[in-house]
Amino acid sequence: MKARTLKKDKVNIITLGCSKNLVDSEVLSGQLLANDIEVVHENKKLDHNIVVVNTCGFIDKAKEESVQTILEQVELKKKGKLDKVYVTGCLSERYKNNLEAEIPEVDAYFGTLELPQILKKFEVDYKEELIGERLLSTPSHYAYMKISEGCNRTCAFCAIPLMRGQHISKPIDQLVAEATRLVKNGVKEIMLIAQELTYYGLDIYKKRSLPDLLNRLADIEGLEWIRLHYAYPSKFPLEILDVMRDRPNICNYLDMPLQHASDQMLKAMRRQITRAEMDELIHAIRERVPGICLRTTLIAGFPGETEEDVASLESFLTQHRFDRVGIFTYSHEEGTSAHDLVDDVPAEEKERRAQQVMETQQEISYELNQEKVGKVFKTLIDKKESGRYLGRTEFDSVEVDNEVIVQTDKKLPIGSFVNVQITKAYDYDLEGEIVS
Repeated sequence: MKARTLKKDKVNIITLGCSKNLVDSEVLSGQLLANDIEVVHENKKLDHNIVVVNTCGFIDKAKEESVQTILEQVELKKKGKLDKVYVTGCLSERYKNNLEAEIPEVDAYFGTLELPQILKKFEVDYKEELIGERLLSTPSHYAYMKISEGCNRTCAFCAIPLMRGQHISKPIDQLVAEATRLVKNGVKEIMLIAQELTYYGLDIYKKRSLPDLLNRLADIEGLEWIRLHYAYPSKFPLEILDVMRDRPNICNYLDMPLQHASDQMLKAMRRQITRAEMDELIHAIRERVPGICLRTTLIAGFPGETEEDVASLESFLTQHRFDRVGIFTYSHEEGTSAHDLVDDVPAEEKERRAQQVMETQQEISYELNQEKVGKVFKTLIDKKESGRYLGRTEFDSVEVDNEVIVQTDKKLPIGSFVNVQITKAYDYDLEGEIVS
């Protein structure tokens, strides 16, 4: 045991949940590394002695996964394979007291904004001069960049404000400096993330400042793609689209979670928008940026949802033919206003409705992909698997969207751009050949 204490610490960070959590883990990694502490992400070798579990508390399935991961690490500690287990993130922020009582073997629990306190456990201080610097856990050619923290919206189903607090924007100069460093380190695509992108700047600049930020980022030499995730539809600032259209390195891609399409559900969810207003917004977006890829996320089984509401949702998808759609089943979260409602749609029925909606979208996706056959797209090569390369067009974000399967005998550097002519199209993926 004495020899163990002389061994230098090696920290493994396990990240659960969304890309915003991933950025938090990367920032923690950067701080540890700057303090000469060895750190790895998702280490499979098990040659570390300390674990930090960055948890998700968004919906039931995510909470279950987080608790299971904590228990697995505690078990390793009991067997003498770990010295310390620390827990941070959204689940820890929201249920700290419960977790301390139920899993006391964890050495310490931290909330979402307690990075300095985590560092004190390693007997080091938070370095202000490292703001924006981090150790990427993604492949070196792309990175997520969080432009704000928290959310001021009051959607009935969402517990994020309980875990992340109110909206706080990061200054433009700070974000430009961070993006510039990322590009110098080889990043070619930056995905802007926040709980709510369109709110950016209202707190510090007293106006919606995302267009200003986008123009500044688009000026960074070597930054090939800028991608927008999580834009709220109500009072959507259309001037964002003018910047997108005018700046070639801003992807014609917008991730805008709409959650539902029936007025009854939109009102119950407190989305501050009607079906007619959403119709008008989607038409305006496509008019300003012809060919834009629209991604949305939906919820099935919200309290009070009827078959008519589901039919309305399907007709909405058929009408607007979104390029990308994801769907969650409703999770009854305590502390949200929807928790006062009766969770009256059984779990199996939620799943059935979600599947029904996705079958509608699957047909749309297939038809839209067939239209791409014969066309040439600039494609970013992400990885090589089973002897073939996998890449993405500007219309696809990493992990959640389509991939382009590239068959070639040529050696393609990961992170390089190539022109690919599409030869085959499937429900959710494309296949093609390199053209000069």
